[in-house]
Amino acid sequence: MKKLKVLALYMVIIGLFWSCQKKEITKEIPQEVTVLPTKNQLLKLKNMGINTNNVILKDITTPDSITTKYLVSGDIIIPVEELDHYANLKALDSVNKQYIELNLVTGTNKNIDILGYVGDGYALTNKMQIGLQWAVNNYNALGNTLSFNLSFGEDIATADIVVYKLDDPRSGGFSGFPNKDGEPNKFIAIFSGTNDLTFNVNEHVIGHEIGHAVGLRHQDWFDHQSCDYEGSFPVEPSAIWISGTALSSSEDSIMLACFGPNEDGELTASDIQALHKLY
Repeated sequence: MKKLKVLALYMVIIGLFWSCQKKEITKEIPQEVTVLPTKNQLLKLKNMGINTNNVILKDITTPDSITTKYLVSGDIIIPVEELDHYANLKALDSVNKQYIELNLVTGTNKNIDILGYVGDGYALTNKMQIGLQWAVNNYNALGNTLSFNLSFGEDIATADIVVYKLDDPRSGGFSGFPNKDGEPNKFIAIFSGTNDLTFNVNEHVIGHEIGHAVGLRHQDWFDHQSCDYEGSFPVEPSAIWISGTALSSSEDSIMLACFGPNEDGELTASDIQALHKLY
């Protein structure tokens, strides 16, 4: 599959992530005032295995009207005030495998109530709702200890994960990592431009962000080869390799950093193997 080159999935350091998009579907991005992180914040990100090139500070408002300041690196976003709750990651012995964040979903938190938000201002489109349903079906079909209960509405308080539309002309979205208490990342944003793509691509983007919310990192986090990235990321420290998953230098995961306009939205054998190892 020919790879496209433009970064589009976001990650916020609670753990949140932007999705990568390709040149053919790139749209003009509004200019924003850039606020830079401190040296200590960058050092913490580096020790977490996060790429520290072009990191910015950004205020993000979720559908519950709460605004939180995040460190944003590509498609990863992490809340500034939670930064010290993320441990330094271990060194890596090799590359091109499946990877996880240090925090995972634990205990009764594995029974996840996921809400497709349809309230004013942040409502998922019909295509996004169908993509969410398909993505949840893919995870539930695995029959592991993760279980998703999907509903559509506005009751954010009772939901474990809330998927909502963010008014942004790009395609992709952002999510985050599980927290220190073993709960999945709560908010997943899908950019409004994603609605211009196919139902399968919407399924892919949402499935990718759910993967982040339960602890999966980008399979190609170390070089973003799916984006045709020219350069390299530091190998140490790194994301944690999922022991027992196969070496895989090919593009074979829904968790690749970048996606194209022809994605089928399905979990691959590599994804399924990784999720069974974890859950």
